[in-house]
Amino acid sequence: MSVMDGKRVNPRREQLLGDAPGGFAEARFVRVTPMKARRVVDLIRGLPAGEALTVLQFAPQSASEPVYKVLASAVANAENNDRLDPDTLRVAQAFVDEGPTMKRFRPRGFGRAYRVRKRTSHITVVVESVAAKPKPAKKAAKKAAPATAGTAKSGPKAEKSAPAKKAAKKAPAAPAKSSAAAEKSEKSAKGSAE
Repeated sequence: MSVMDGKRVNPRREQLLGDAPGGFAEARFVRVTPMKARRVVDLIRGLPAGEALTVLQFAPQSASEPVYKVLASAVANAENNDRLDPDTLRVAQAFVDEGPTMKRFRPRGFGRAYRVRKRTSHITVVVESVAAKPKPAKKAAKKAAPATAGTAKSGPKAEKSAPAKKAAKKAPAAPAKSSAAAEKSEKSAKGSAE
């Protein structure tokens, strides 16, 4: 086992999470076919942990029960081992590997025997902590900067700039329309009063 900061670290955890805070859980030799389990695992990949548990609770597939248990275990591992808040957890990885296949035989007509493959799965779910990210203010500042930059410029280039001309043309037109509309409303009010 590898040693980091005087602590023993699970090599599987190191492989799945690295240094990121989070937790993982595995269920091995689960008696469900990998194809059926992958259909369920695809539903929860990338979702917040609480929402993923709700999705699994109401999913009609029979494979949702073992996947639910693995996800609940991964959340509990992250909460107890890394002291993470379960509300901030997100399903970072979820995958299903094929386990050993048990081969059985089924009698058929005319003395024949058909092979029955009872497949197993190894289900792995990894959850990571995602802090609430504030929306980036840089994009809003960049969008607002060109509009204010055109009006704040001074000098010969500022007079020729297209945004300043457009703003100047639009500004006088708006009050004229509103005053005309006001006059029409006054005339109609006078006409109805008479």
